[in-house]
Amino acid sequence: FPAICLACSDKLMHQEQHICTKCLHNLPFTEFHKHHENPALHTFYGRVSIANATALLHYKKNGIVQQLVHQLKYKGRQEVGDFLGNMLGKRLQEEVPYQDIDYIIPVPLHKKRLQKRGYNQVTTFGKQLAIHLEAVYIEDILVKINNIKTQAFKKRTARWLTAQHSFEITDTEKLAGKHILLIDDIITTGATLEACALALQKIPNIKISVATMSIAS
Repeated sequence: FPAICLACSDKLMHQEQHICTKCLHNLPFTEFHKHHENPALHTFYGRVSIANATALLHYKKNGIVQQLVHQLKYKGRQEVGDFLGNMLGKRLQEEVPYQDIDYIIPVPLHKKRLQKRGYNQVTTFGKQLAIHLEAVYIEDILVKINNIKTQAFKKRTARWLTAQHSFEITDTEKLAGKHILLIDDIITTGATLEACALALQKIPNIKISVATMSIAS
């Protein structure tokens, strides 16, 4: 079968990988990494202490980014994570606030959901970031203890209430005094990332930054 664009499903040319040249040029980059004060960081103001935050792309309903995330999350196309992680990693390695990252930690799936899906959709994304930032990717320290239903259609308050007390840390000593990059596929209300950060902040002298593939706009 011919290789097709993961965004528009058109046939890829020989030199194209994953997405076609047209879709590549239409990707809605945020450039948040160039500005400390940005909408990704503003999401967490007054809620949890985050040192830095960024998102690679703007996410809009029925848009190109939604299609890419859907391919990754529900169609098993983990090369999307590699592709986006490589693009964001190249950007972040040039930015001083992200050059001292020690560990990259994904928002975890509950073990039952992980078993059903077979993979965490941000694993390949995180591993690419780790390569560019010369950090260590770990996914067994922050764990999800409540198997809750998808939050895709919940409003902000409902998401926040559901996410609270859903995560725990398995090894606090390893992360003490370290700079953590917490990653996910999308920032919508920020409730899940907030809950993860609150769990991580129980660790002494920890510094937390956030990076995602996209942010809802």
